[in-house]
Amino acid sequence: MTVTHTVVESPLGPLTLRADDGVLSGLFMTEHRHGPAADALGDGDDDGLPAAREQLAAYFAGELTAFDLDLHVHGTPFQQRVWAALREIPYGATVTYGELAATIGQSTAVRAVGLANGRNPVSIVVPCHRVVGASGSLTGYGGGVERKRALLDLESGAPVGLSLDA
Repeated sequence: MTVTHTVVESPLGPLTLRADDGVLSGLFMTEHRHGPAADALGDGDDDGLPAAREQLAAYFAGELTAFDLDLHVHGTPFQQRVWAALREIPYGATVTYGELAATIGQSTAVRAVGLANGRNPVSIVVPCHRVVGASGSLTGYGGGVERKRALLDLESGAPVGLSLDA
């Protein structure tokens, strides 16, 4: 398997896209919790993953509401079910961890759903940012709660105000 990575600029800061044999397998933000070690990203490829780069640009421009990309994500069968359910959450909508657990038929597995959500290797494309706490509060996000708020603001049509210390 050939592993490469491409770094693209975004309103959230640089995004690192990882490819396994040319298929998107990771999308990581700066200081991403649960991100891979640098040596697991493979060689840099400035021209890699053109469809992912184009769709991300359209998403951040407010022109794309659903990604249409092949993914090669590694996870347990449970994680795969959670990640598939995340892709069904409509653009601009949010669900709670409890609602997501019920969606996959395991309403008592809220904590496990939260852990699987946090291990999503292709954030933004698989929209884990659309999952909120039971009260509607913003809870943890691999790229930081500020980025989660910015993504939800983008999807609601509100001005995106992201202030990150670089």
